[in-house]
Amino acid sequence: MIERLKSAMVGAGAEWVLWLMLVLSVISLAIMLERAWLFHTLRDDVEALMRDLSKLLRSGDLKGAKTRLEQSPSAEAAVVMAGLLEADLGVASAEEVMAGAQSLQRIKLERRLAFLGTVGNNAPFVGLLGTVIGIVGAFDELGKVAQAPVAGASAAAAALAPQAVMTNIAEALVATAVGLVVAIPAVAAYNIFMRQVKETSANTDALGHVLLAHLKSSVSRGEKA
Repeated sequence: MIERLKSAMVGAGAEWVLWLMLVLSVISLAIMLERAWLFHTLRDDVEALMRDLSKLLRSGDLKGAKTRLEQSPSAEAAVVMAGLLEADLGVASAEEVMAGAQSLQRIKLERRLAFLGTVGNNAPFVGLLGTVIGIVGAFDELGKVAQAPVAGASAAAAALAPQAVMTNIAEALVATAVGLVVAIPAVAAYNIFMRQVKETSANTDALGHVLLAHLKSSVSRGEKA
């Protein structure tokens, strides 16, 4: 059983691992660029948006508030806009609609990030697999030389065997290095994007509370009247 596994590993070699790592790195880079572009297009001054929205709602200018939200490309504005459109149905309805819109926006922002996290966590192990395969191949070659009769050309091959083993091991370690090169940017990008998702979620909650505060205040004024 062990001999069969060893023969299969040696026969396959570690080159396929490097090709796999290359494919993963290209896909990861494409996802990083696509997500970076998405977050860039959604950027806006949320603090300024919050101040403007608060002023417009206090003055009772719902049309102006809608216009201001429509001008913002941010995910936060899209969520609050959904709540504002349902404001006439009451506070509870607006809150539920914003919760649903926020979930959809979060799914949109987190799309493909799981792939980056998976690559970041597992690329070093894939690289280590390539290294193990290379080392097994190196020692397999050394074993073949050791079993050969030491005479003439075989003696010269036996003398060069340790050097060949070290060369093969050095080449095998390249797989681990490549795994780390693929994993580190993927992990860094995943952490950066997830941080932005959390910030967007927090900003959405803050902006949504501005609208909910206005709606609750309007209800209270109506009850007193």
